[in-house]
Amino acid sequence: MTNTRSVITRRQFLTTVGAATIFGIAGCSGSNSTGKIELLSAGSLSIILGNKVGESFEQETGITFHGEFHGSNAVMRFITSGQKSPDVVVSADAGLLRDELQPDYTTWDVVFASNSVGITYNPDTQVGRRIENGTPWYRALREADSEIAMSDPDLDPLGYRTVQMFKLAEEYYDVDGLAQDLINRLEIDPLEAHLLAGIETGDRAAAVCYKNMAVDHRLSFVSLPDELNFSNPEYADHYAQATYTTDEGTTIEGTPVLYNATVLTSADHPGNGRRFLSSLLQNRDILSENGLVVDDRFPRTDGDVPEGVLP
Repeated sequence: MTNTRSVITRRQFLTTVGAATIFGIAGCSGSNSTGKIELLSAGSLSIILGNKVGESFEQETGITFHGEFHGSNAVMRFITSGQKSPDVVVSADAGLLRDELQPDYTTWDVVFASNSVGITYNPDTQVGRRIENGTPWYRALREADSEIAMSDPDLDPLGYRTVQMFKLAEEYYDVDGLAQDLINRLEIDPLEAHLLAGIETGDRAAAVCYKNMAVDHRLSFVSLPDELNFSNPEYADHYAQATYTTDEGTTIEGTPVLYNATVLTSADHPGNGRRFLSSLLQNRDILSENGLVVDDRFPRTDGDVPEGVLP
């Protein structure tokens, strides 16, 4: 199988340093170092983890929560470059975390949820009106008269899954040239956590995103067939047929969306990190209500998970 991990360039990495979404629950800045947790996570979970799970955890434990959110590739680069050393790391690509962080930075992880790729849109735009009137999403995007966006495929799994989805869609709908037309048509937004802001204001007609992101922002969402949305592990071999090659020359195969998390071996607050993951795994309702897939497949573990993490 092809090596499926990407490495972002120094230029790309530096552009993400100022692009984070950062959450710190107010009112607890005076807590001492034993009462903190530092989270570095995939940007698609910024609202679920930054607001909802993080706030609930802080209220229940009194431990100060601080979360920072980037594309998962950038998250890994922050850690492996030594620029950041969080307690807890969360990735939108389980294989990415394992390939980049094991065994030097951690020896285990827990997969806790899945997600699906789809199209979110503003119904007051031409694209939105066409979709709601029954025009297939790929035609509406291909013929759009306003801005359509995607995440950066060299920084973020959502970005390369978008390209891979277009390739699968070309075959699924039997439309020659569809993938390249859509790739050429979409604007790249390097800030995953901000991808949908323009849709809310009407400056952007549509974007490719994860379902939970549309739910978080209360936006309209087009669900795609399992053959295209990367949500169903039964289609893993099918997803792998679609690839993306980064500007570093690394080829990434399509994989199901699986979120996993770990506590770094070097964590300053490992006990708090384990408590946070335990709380995350017990808050299945919050995750599912906000668009993630949390079913009997989860949690799934890799490596020797420390005591106190699993429910």
